[in-house]
Amino acid sequence: MKKLRNLLLPLFLATAAAPVFAQGTNVAFGAFKQDTNLPVEVTADNLSVDQETGIAIFTGNVLIGQGEMRLSAPRVLVVYQEQQKGIERMEATGGVTLVSGSDAAESDRADYSITDGVIVMTGNVLLDQGPNALSADRMTVQLSDGTAQMSGRVKTIIQTGGDN
Repeated sequence: MKKLRNLLLPLFLATAAAPVFAQGTNVAFGAFKQDTNLPVEVTADNLSVDQETGIAIFTGNVLIGQGEMRLSAPRVLVVYQEQQKGIERMEATGGVTLVSGSDAAESDRADYSITDGVIVMTGNVLLDQGPNALSADRMTVQLSDGTAQMSGRVKTIIQTGGDN
């Protein structure tokens, strides 16, 4: 028994302390499902609107709120549906932060399809979930069920619960 313990203990310690790499992983995101039919509130330092194309560009300290979800970025391009009957999608760039419940994610860019209820974050994605953090090249958040899939060189360090 002691021989088996001596063989397994280093393996267990190495796995508990080492980063986990995977091709893709599913995680919960946010403490709730997000209703994409809720109104979207946008605040920013500047706004430029092109009525012909149905595009608005918000710049400077952009903060977007929808229900309990918050997204912030230096620049957000908003594409309206035909005849401006609502927002079709948003493209946030320049360093994006997305907060939902106690979860927070950062990336270089985020594309939010309002009609599909999907946010795709790309470029240096970092997801903070309390004591645990995951990083990846891409994270796709399904707002309808509060889940996310991370892909492209996924890395995480899993806390074992012991005192370090």
